[in-house]
Amino acid sequence: MWRRAASLFAVALLTACGQGAAPRPQGEEVIGLYSSLPIAWNESEDIKGLLADDGAPHWALEVLRAQGRVIPLDTLANAQGVLPLPENGVLVLAQPRPLTAHENVALDAWVRGGGRVLLVVDPMLTVHSRFGPGDPRRPQDIAMLSPILARWGLELQFDDTQEAGERLEGGIPVNLAGRFQPLGKSGGGSGKAGDAVAECRIEARGLLADCVSGKGRILALADAAVLENPDESADLAARQALLADFLHRLAK
Repeated sequence: MWRRAASLFAVALLTACGQGAAPRPQGEEVIGLYSSLPIAWNESEDIKGLLADDGAPHWALEVLRAQGRVIPLDTLANAQGVLPLPENGVLVLAQPRPLTAHENVALDAWVRGGGRVLLVVDPMLTVHSRFGPGDPRRPQDIAMLSPILARWGLELQFDDTQEAGERLEGGIPVNLAGRFQPLGKSGGGSGKAGDAVAECRIEARGLLADCVSGKGRILALADAAVLENPDESADLAARQALLADFLHRLAK
């Protein structure tokens, strides 16, 4: 029931914003948010708490709102099989649930048509949740995006011998981070045979991947610690600046 209510609320948001992929108004950045993390709404045991707006919004949502109009998404493929964002919009894809085949196809087509993606994908999520393992309200613990990553010529790897604990790597907070490994020109996935896969530049020893696919672009980060709520306000300011920098980088 809880999941159905949350889904209906998100669908209502989509309906209000329009389901089709239409050109954005001039000068306005449209940012889609698709995530299992409690960014767009609260972690709560019931629908009343989920929709409560009496608390401060997640800091990442405030950063996104400062960059443009934010649209929380409940799906990446609408009834027409199209990703419901403007063709030159931005999609923040942060530790999402596993994508359906239709969503993989819609996402790949949208990016190749000019869409831009900030992908935050974590092979071993460390963010705190009030819900235990196995609870459907809990954020996705292990990223399961292999089809679309392979389509973009990437493989997410994880070293299970690394020590837990947050640290800075190239100025980015990480905790049990993954690494991207390029697959060269052998990426598969959605699309017709012969379609070009993305061309990626791997940075920060595999922590970051900057990819071009058709007219679009993907900036991928192999850890979600940057989206956690830190204890120190100085750490929060650093995270806010990092998220804004990632978005500005996509805008170039």
